[in-house]
Amino acid sequence: MLSYLDRLLDPLTDTLTPESASALLELRVDAEVQARVDELREKANEGTLTPVEDAEYKDFIEAVDLVSIMQAKARRFLSRQAA
Repeated sequence: MLSYLDRLLDPLTDTLTPESASALLELRVDAEVQARVDELREKANEGTLTPVEDAEYKDFIEAVDLVSIMQAKARRFLSRQAA
């Protein structure tokens, strides 16, 4: 079963090109963002996040979910192109 977010993003698959799909698969956070996420993850595991940090961490997790869904769509698109 597809999530509502996955279904919402389905129309974007129609706009993919081989180049844009490949670019999506290469998408990574930079070192500064990764360091901040690592810090927030550690504080979350310790139970010491402030409400502002908790919101920031949840925003990042939601962004990662979005990117992950789009990357899965890009992989499917590229595999269909290769077939």
